[in-house]
Amino acid sequence: MALPDDVPRYALGDEVVSPGSVGFEEALARVHLRHIRPRCLCQPEGVPMYIARLGDGFIVKRMPFTGHCHAPDCGSYEPPLEMSGRGEVAPAIREDLATGCTALRVDFALCQRPGRAVPMAAGEPSGSARSTGCRLTLRGMLHYLWEQAELNRWHPGFEGRRPWAAVRRLLLRAAQTTLVDGQPLAQRLYVPEVFSAEQREVLAQRRRQQWASALPRPGQPQPLLLVLAELKQLLPARYGHQAVLKHLPDVAFGLDAALARRLTRRFESELATWNADSRLHLVLLATAVLSEHGLPSLVEVTLMLTTAAWLPVDNAWEAELLNALVQEGRRFSKPMRYQLAAAERLPTAVLADTETPPTPLILVDGSSTEVEADDTTTWCWSPVDSCMPALPSLRTASQRTPSPTPADEQRRL
Repeated sequence: MALPDDVPRYALGDEVVSPGSVGFEEALARVHLRHIRPRCLCQPEGVPMYIARLGDGFIVKRMPFTGHCHAPDCGSYEPPLEMSGRGEVAPAIREDLATGCTALRVDFALCQRPGRAVPMAAGEPSGSARSTGCRLTLRGMLHYLWEQAELNRWHPGFEGRRPWAAVRRLLLRAAQTTLVDGQPLAQRLYVPEVFSAEQREVLAQRRRQQWASALPRPGQPQPLLLVLAELKQLLPARYGHQAVLKHLPDVAFGLDAALARRLTRRFESELATWNADSRLHLVLLATAVLSEHGLPSLVEVTLMLTTAAWLPVDNAWEAELLNALVQEGRRFSKPMRYQLAAAERLPTAVLADTETPPTPLILVDGSSTEVEADDTTTWCWSPVDSCMPALPSLRTASQRTPSPTPADEQRRL
């Protein structure tokens, strides 16, 4: 039976397989043992990939810095580094092909020493990048996880399939192969489970078990929690403020008055946009310290706006464009900014389903002259000056390059 066009095909030596096909896991295990490098057949000659262990199984991963070599409609495709902020932080992201794990170098505190408070912060200063690229800021880590979880991608098959449970599963899967300070990120990262009133006590017990390693111990450095969740409310409290997170109705995270002021000042635009549109999500990644009674307080915070489909956006104009793309059933990716300053221009989206992909979609202001008017490969929109122009046309079925069939591949081998 023919497989759908969006199901990847891999050449494993003299064998051609696809995820979900009979014997796929066994084939990966055999090839991994023999140190054979698979090839993704999205391109006629194939693109080299590698096999990494994930838990008790195996996964096929793209080689570092080869995302642009894949066909634009391949699941392993990534826009060139110049269309993303990842190039600026490449030295902070080191991938080990032998283990399949990626080690991150970060520039925020992960523990608190006895008698010494961790300086509190609220993301990077507005309009500037906080790091030279040698280490990831908290925002850089959030963008890395979102990209590794492929939550910055969209195709029509995702419609209705991105509830919080799916988002959580993808983020934790990305964390499983990520190391921070030599330790698995999955052991330190807390992403709340979907709340259920009937399971309240069970969920609370699992949360307490995961948080136990971050409780203070006399004379020892105290590990900080990494919390990734959707922000529900920021509220005044008896002392300072508190952050209420979705799916955590029985616990609130404290913020002192100084951090609350910095947070609202640094993320004033994001908070205002979120407040004006109930369809938007506001994602929080923060470090938090636990009291001896297990009560959490935020230490450093970053926030990220997303659409209802969890696609990251910087502002309301980007949300309007990405929502239009989703409604039209387009296939695209949203380049992640990482630590680039706001003044550094990136495409809002990169289409993978046009006649000559990839096709960047760029938002500009009326005074901008950076994009040439006769650049036919780039779509531009100045939201302040005009309505959204027609989106680039979809390529037709006859214009698509079919993936090689197993018979084609066997003939070439």
